[in-house]
Amino acid sequence: MGQTVTEKILSAHLVEGKLVKGERIGLKIDQTLTQDATGTMAYLEFEAIGVDRVRTELSVSYVDHNMIQGDFRNPDDHRYLQDVAAKYGILYSPPGNGICHQLHVERFARPGKTLLGSDSHTPTSSGVGMLAIGAGGLDVALAMAGEPFPVAVPRVVKVHLTGTLQPFVSAKDVILEVLRRIGVKGGVGKVLEYAGPGVATLSVPDRATITNMGAETGATSSVFPSDEVTRQWFVAQGREDQWVPLAADPDAVYDEVIDIDLSSLEPLVAQPSQPDRVVKVREIAGLKVDQVMFGSCTNSSLRDIEAVANILDGRIVHPNVDAGISPGSRQVVAESSASGAFSKLVAAGVRILEVSCGACIGMGFAPPTEGISLRTINRNFLGRCGHKTGKVYLVSPEVAAASALAGELIDPRDLAQKLGIQSFRFQQPAALKVDDRRIQHPAADPSKVTIRRGPNIAPLPVMKPLGASLDGPVLLKVGDDITTDHIMPAGAKILPLRSNVPAISKHVFEVVDETFPDRALASGGGFVVGGSNYGQGSSREHAALAPRYLGVQAVLVKSFARIHLANLVNFGILPLVFQKPEDYDRIDRDDKLSLNVSKITAGGPFVVRNLTKGAEISCDTPVTREDLEVIAAGGRLNWVKGRKK
Repeated sequence: MGQTVTEKILSAHLVEGKLVKGERIGLKIDQTLTQDATGTMAYLEFEAIGVDRVRTELSVSYVDHNMIQGDFRNPDDHRYLQDVAAKYGILYSPPGNGICHQLHVERFARPGKTLLGSDSHTPTSSGVGMLAIGAGGLDVALAMAGEPFPVAVPRVVKVHLTGTLQPFVSAKDVILEVLRRIGVKGGVGKVLEYAGPGVATLSVPDRATITNMGAETGATSSVFPSDEVTRQWFVAQGREDQWVPLAADPDAVYDEVIDIDLSSLEPLVAQPSQPDRVVKVREIAGLKVDQVMFGSCTNSSLRDIEAVANILDGRIVHPNVDAGISPGSRQVVAESSASGAFSKLVAAGVRILEVSCGACIGMGFAPPTEGISLRTINRNFLGRCGHKTGKVYLVSPEVAAASALAGELIDPRDLAQKLGIQSFRFQQPAALKVDDRRIQHPAADPSKVTIRRGPNIAPLPVMKPLGASLDGPVLLKVGDDITTDHIMPAGAKILPLRSNVPAISKHVFEVVDETFPDRALASGGGFVVGGSNYGQGSSREHAALAPRYLGVQAVLVKSFARIHLANLVNFGILPLVFQKPEDYDRIDRDDKLSLNVSKITAGGPFVVRNLTKGAEISCDTPVTREDLEVIAAGGRLNWVKGRKK
């Protein structure tokens, strides 16, 4: 039997276990990436492991999130990251050099390799035929230390593409269509592998957009083959020697198949506040727009800027619209400046924001109260734009540009017909402008590097081992699709606290219940109860680390998102799942729960007692026996250190 692209890469990197669907394996990781919002904690964890050099083929530390230097905290973190990189053998990309995912695709991603990143959108690099996976910072720190990455063998879904995208329809509409079909839970435990004749019609930037936003389905990763289009990308980047062909075998067997005729797609939009609330633009056209944001890691490539410039050329943004762009990298800025596309945006009245994640994570450029913001980003979770009243719609660059001119949501095909705008087709330059001078290499003599630590960089909290029993109140009860933005918000106020767990913990669940941090500390800890797909979204490990600091002992839900589940284990929080989903209704906030830890086994069942209601709730845990050992030790860092003694 032949193999899929996913299976070929997994087989080549398998160091523990067997490739049996759903079984836990250990993967050799070739490359890692971090960004500054997650990186400071990841490198504090790496230092705590105690190795003197990274053991990967390549590790890169990017600064692209916490760019607002309103006081000393963000600059201090950046300086710490620079010093750690110099000392431990890591490349360092400073502020303004590029958004990690765009820049990694340009300069470092390689077909057939594995990449682990402390950002959920790391699968962007799978657009060139590598297996790129998002994870929590501790998992990335362990991979840098040479530890295998533990992951369940995914089911592989073939997304079979035929046809060709029509004018003013783009790759963003492809992934929105996937989300419309399978939702934000439909990719859990799976890899979305793209195949079929339609693949050859998509550029590498197109493919990267699709694999980037595949994270919103909950998928472990998404992946494209490495073909002639990929080779041309590597030639243009001056990296042809790093290209290898990689495709599924003709007799490869997939677990599922999704058929998409590209020629049948039309412009789509995801409505607030989930990326799968997708409808055709024409269904809700006419919606007045206050703000338009171009860019972010999903749509910040040269292709995207040129598509926007094609529509804005010689025209002015509507007076009621505030429009801004975050380009993806210095290469993108240089190329679009040379082609004239960048100047067309400036002439149209588009604000030039930093080369950063910026508005996507609520780091500036927030909409007004109750404002409607169209964005080419990947997430529109409640409060992610900077405040809870902002309403974010996810669209393609073409829809965003047309709507910026019209002052209302409009299908770009309709505006093109009205204004006589010609259709756009991206032509990749044969040679792209390559300038790696801003990439900083490790020190020749690491012993001479002194790591500078600002006052906001706090030591890692001590994690105590799990006790013989768990007893405490239900601190919070939430519903389905709770995101890591709900648990640990981002934004300009909170992100600078990422290296200070006691400080950032004061904001846990504030989007849902501002009293949560104080109540959790006052009670000495307890339980959180939730619905299905708990912890979807960002890889941010602070959504587990900060609740653990506040005393959360266990989380009892209907189902978990993959990365957050791993982060709970990593920081010693026991994940529990209702055996009967209807038992969710038998628990309320402030109920007192009790659990005998000695009765817990992988696969269950065991009983959680609701002492307040006199009820017994049958549960199990979706983790392995080894994970239970990790939790018992107080987290993976304790467990790894204990294993090495």
